[in-house]
Amino acid sequence: MSTFLQSFLDPRKNWFARQHMNAISTRLKKYGLRYDDLYDPYFDLDVKEALNRLPREIIDARNQRLKRAMDLSMKHEYLPADLQAMQTPFRSYLKDMLALVKKENAEREALGALPLYQRTIP
Repeated sequence: MSTFLQSFLDPRKNWFARQHMNAISTRLKKYGLRYDDLYDPYFDLDVKEALNRLPREIIDARNQRLKRAMDLSMKHEYLPADLQAMQTPFRSYLKDMLALVKKENAEREALGALPLYQRTIP
């Protein structure tokens, strides 16, 4: 990626990127979610594989956050302000494992091996 594009997307350098990140952070805090909770394991099989490799405690915490967010959304409510202040929406738990899975898949493809999984749409 070019340095111009990196500086354009970096929230520390670009005012618009910082405003966008703050808006996302505010919306995630209202429901108690993290940014990594938004990844869908049914859409991307790499995400599914990365989630399968994480410890059970992290997966349970993710499922609890998602259930709480769905419950709050159905009730048309938000988390109380004191709980919103404690939320950390950009603390990543999936990024490192997802990068590892993508790296392994790229290496497997470079070596000419068959992919571990293939999605077929019926």
